Amino acid sequence: MLIARPYRADDCEACLALFDGNTPRFFDASEREGFVAYLEETAFAHTYLVIERNGRVVACGGHAVEPDRVSAALCWGMVDNGLHRQGVGRTLTEARIAAARATPGITRIILNTSQHTQGFYARFGFEPTRVTPDGYAPGIDRWDMELKLD
Repeated sequence: MLIARPYRADDCEACLALFDGNTPRFFDASEREGFVAYLEETAFAHTYLVIERNGRVVACGGHAVEPDRVSAALCWGMVDNGLHRQGVGRTLTEARIAAARATPGITRIILNTSQHTQGFYARFGFEPTRVTPDGYAPGIDRWDMELKLD
């Protein structure tokens, strides 16, 4: 069974292991320092979640309200590399969308992702707004996407 819950400080190492397991295909190693800073300084100020299976953290991700106060940006989402295509990402994404929908004033959800996962997000209704070749690193394109909430 998959359980979504808020991130805690003692989840940091498990989340870093998820990041490391998804490097270099989904993240560039140069992004790790930014993720560490996010977990140490920012995750508690935003809605950041972990997904547990049998007491083990198998995914993490969250959202932040943008300065326009009508957009929520999905941030730092990742799933244990050995568990891709097993419904963990779906559970994480559904929990993140539900949390953003529950945030007063939010009318759209935005995200940026790579060419490797843009199709996954498209299945939830996200549409591309811009594609930047090599936008993260050589061979990792940046896809900016948006989901308008009704």
